Amino acid sequence: MDMEVYFPGGKKVYADFGGFTVETDQPIPAGEGTAPNPFELFLASIGTCAGIFALGFMQQRGIDPSEARIKLRTHPDPADPAHIAKIDLELQTPPDFPEKYLPAIIKSMDLCKVKKHLADPPEFDVTAV
Repeated sequence: MDMEVYFPGGKKVYADFGGFTVETDQPIPAGEGTAPNPFELFLASIGTCAGIFALGFMQQRGIDPSEARIKLRTHPDPADPAHIAKIDLELQTPPDFPEKYLPAIIKSMDLCKVKKHLADPPEFDVTAV
């Protein structure tokens, strides 16, 4: 995948890829607070990635996902509060969700590609021209 990242003004940073534009900004007072900051998008990518696997699991079994939710909670590292030590992903299942499927849907959510890349991160090559 190729992505073009650019700077439209202020503290805003945008990324164009695949016909989409992802907008970021910094919170007030550093930025204008018009969009999530990049780290918030990173966290959202974890939650939505787990979510697509939970959604697919429910759809394949004819379970209505409309009342399901995933609560993502972060826990700071006590030694470095700017660093996240733990991320909880709690699936709140719909009322009619069969209990027998709980272990299987958790296993399905663990297939999230974003989460897997955190466990085995890619090499980064940062350059300037």
